[in-house]
Amino acid sequence: MNATSPAAETPDNINRQTQRELYGEPIADIVGRITSALGLTQGRLAEVIGLSAPMLSQLVSARRVKIGNPAVLARLQSLADLAVGPALSLEEREARLAAIHDEQPTMSTMRDAGAVHALRAAAPSEELQRLAQQTTAPELAALLRLAAGPSSHG
Repeated sequence: MNATSPAAETPDNINRQTQRELYGEPIADIVGRITSALGLTQGRLAEVIGLSAPMLSQLVSARRVKIGNPAVLARLQSLADLAVGPALSLEEREARLAAIHDEQPTMSTMRDAGAVHALRAAAPSEELQRLAQQTTAPELAALLRLAAGPSSHG
């Protein structure tokens, strides 16, 4: 008998797996980490990244898979970076949120986002962390750490 349950093949599960391949984890996990760390509602997060609240909801629930707008993706990455950074005062947080909202992606941020996705597809997080520690190139180390995702060591 096959141990795979019929639920494993639902469109939402397939979409979450596709998100994991594209972004390193399901968008629901990314959004949850950001909203929790920064004290944002999902609606406020949507406003900051420049996406409609219904579209963000569809991405979180895996009814939609991909973020097609590079500017939105770059802003979401900036918020993910902010969420794992040092604690900010309310004023500092609001200033950073406003700056992220106003960000226009450059060729380098779009290139970095593409590189992050390619690295995540090429190697597991632990390997990316190991390589980041071994390289003597600071920019490469930062890109590898970004691709590896948040540290599980706190």
